[in-house]
Amino acid sequence: MNAYDIIKRSIITEQSMAEGELKKYTFEVDRRANKIEIAKAVEEIFGVKVAKVNTMNYDGKKKRLRYVEGRRPNWKKAVVRLTEDSKTIEFFEGMI
Repeated sequence: MNAYDIIKRSIITEQSMAEGELKKYTFEVDRRANKIEIAKAVEEIFGVKVAKVNTMNYDGKKKRLRYVEGRRPNWKKAVVRLTEDSKTIEFFEGMI
């Protein structure tokens, strides 16, 4: 898999922006990717050093439109913590 296939999008919330000061960044990632692949992808895309990766699997929410029931897709979230000597990710700097 390509690094851009592993990292799907960044997650921008109040909590993730507050953690940006601690060099923690949140991403939606491919469900099949493991922590090592996620760390390598972030290092390759942003040119930083990753200290730790925490992952969480989420089930899609149930949705209903009149009589038809369905589900949103399941997804995976990764919280990436950078090393102390690493630079910050420039994408998030204007938002913090």
